[in-house]
Amino acid sequence: MKTMKKRLFSFLALMLAVTLTACGGGGGAASDGGGAPATEGESNAPETSGEKVQIEYWHTYSDQEEKILTEQIKPAFEAEHPNIELVLTRMPYEGLKQQVIAGVAGDAAPDLMRMDIVWVPEFAAQGALMDISGMDGFEELKASVFESTMATNFYNGGYYGVPLNTNTKIAIYNKATLEEAGLTEAPKTIDELVAAAETLKPKGKYGIGISGIHAWGLLPYFWSLGGQMLSDDYTQAEGFLNGSDSVKALETIVDWNNRGLVIPPILGGEPGTWDGLKSGEYLMSDDGPWFYSILMNETESGFDPIEETVRGLIPEGAGGSRSVIGGENLVIFTNSKHPEEAWTFAKWMLTEEPQLLLAEAGLIPTNMAAAEAMTNMDIPFIAEYVEQLDTALPRPPIPEWNEIESIFNLAVEKAIRGEQEPKAALDEAAKQIDAILQ
Repeated sequence: MKTMKKRLFSFLALMLAVTLTACGGGGGAASDGGGAPATEGESNAPETSGEKVQIEYWHTYSDQEEKILTEQIKPAFEAEHPNIELVLTRMPYEGLKQQVIAGVAGDAAPDLMRMDIVWVPEFAAQGALMDISGMDGFEELKASVFESTMATNFYNGGYYGVPLNTNTKIAIYNKATLEEAGLTEAPKTIDELVAAAETLKPKGKYGIGISGIHAWGLLPYFWSLGGQMLSDDYTQAEGFLNGSDSVKALETIVDWNNRGLVIPPILGGEPGTWDGLKSGEYLMSDDGPWFYSILMNETESGFDPIEETVRGLIPEGAGGSRSVIGGENLVIFTNSKHPEEAWTFAKWMLTEEPQLLLAEAGLIPTNMAAAEAMTNMDIPFIAEYVEQLDTALPRPPIPEWNEIESIFNLAVEKAIRGEQEPKAALDEAAKQIDAILQ
């Protein structure tokens, strides 16, 4: 254990030294556009009183979400658990990863944190996070949430967090352009989408909304076409990323682009995805619920996203209707002074009541009962997102994901730009990825 801690400290200290110059300090804004974080160096923690245990929770909630957290969730939890006091610290997203590294290395990390799902395996691999799969009530919690969201916490045989809130992407169509293509409802299959795109091409419009050469933009199409990045246990790319189904999926995407069916942003062209969709130049794109929550509040734009779009699942292909999962997980740090109390709060946050409270701010619950109940709330665009979660997939939950994504992106870009045949590009990428994994 001493060796592990020594190695962890050395790694984190090195990471901090390398990345500190990129750290924005305490002055950045939260990733979701929230208000000002706590001033750097200023502690929000109250003085310890009596025998009450304090647990600190770092989060990146927006203004509206933080209001629910402080005014409803904190009082409700503390009323049920009077021996525990929550200390809430809002963190800026800019430079946050470096602050976490520094906190862990200096034994100053909080008890819990709301963490981006793609960070969890990376920090778990360095011993910074608790494996909570043996904690009391874990199996019951696991059974209550979407399997795909729980999978984003899995690493090396254990679970290092719980899925706090989730999101995914659905297909969003410009209603008028959809009617120009002769349709009144969203295409259910990829073949129907391609046919609509072909109908619109003579009119100078684009039908297939791949927003860029990055995993977040590509994977819904690559997966739905039958592609696979890694083996099911995330240990091998050879035979999967360059397997026949994956090669065919990439060949199809390349063919779409060569035929002028894909929107220009795939290669950085204009107009931007939202602008092209709003103007009707683009038939569709895929996006998360923020598309609606943001545009519904931009009344000056004159675009009504509810009335002027049609929502649907990602069109189904040989691999089904697949989307990609985003969101945040709730993790407990190994240096927590109160792991049992931290786990008590984590379990409680995954129950229906707090999940529905935050759903009022538009966050999609990971608790299945809460997600189903959310569809009955007055949120006109949410039902399709909840349905899509049933077949959405996580990006591989492994520490090497950032390196693997870069290799995948480059292979796809070479194929789309005609610099390499799809099979050759994927063969090369599979070898590079396996070298990293092994």
